Amino acid sequence: MSAGQRLFQRGDPPCGLYAVLEGAVRIGAVNEQGKEALLSLVEPPHWFGEICLFDGQARTHDAFGVGQCTLLHIPQNALLALLDEQPVHWRQLALLMSQKLRMTFINLEQLSLMPAPTRLAHRLLMIAEGYGQIDEPRRVLQLPQEQLASMLSLSRQTTNQILKDLQGRGIIGLSYGEIEILDAARLRTLAPSKPDDNPL
Repeated sequence: MSAGQRLFQRGDPPCGLYAVLEGAVRIGAVNEQGKEALLSLVEPPHWFGEICLFDGQARTHDAFGVGQCTLLHIPQNALLALLDEQPVHWRQLALLMSQKLRMTFINLEQLSLMPAPTRLAHRLLMIAEGYGQIDEPRRVLQLPQEQLASMLSLSRQTTNQILKDLQGRGIIGLSYGEIEILDAARLRTLAPSKPDDNPL
């Protein structure tokens, strides 16, 4: 899949389940004024597209490739036929869906209760840890500031100010399109798991 290529858009019919093997896929929506809401940046080894598998309805959001990426695609009809034969696998798909729902609730709670610096620190750690799906956290994140700002519903200026502050404190390093976590332990102190346990 080439950079910027659209995989599907909101309203498209179900086309199956996808896994990101290399690169990343941007999941979001664009309003009539052209403003984008970035909901998620899907990276290896994550799956996406499972909602339509459960309800058979149209795609809820747009999906675009970020840079060059390689995907694994299981067509809708083939997967449904397999699940009819071996329904035990529905449990794994339900676990995938429940994980996404859990993350959605966490993000909504943070948006309502956590200040911007705490939310940003928490999201950087989550991305570095592959949202709990990778064994060894990544040190360098391929994440432009505009995309991070969109994911957190923050302005580009606010996001840049928070990142510059973290850089000045030696917690992260910044370069074009990348954020390097220099001190994960200190970053973690800024991102408590409970919104009411906020040190900032």
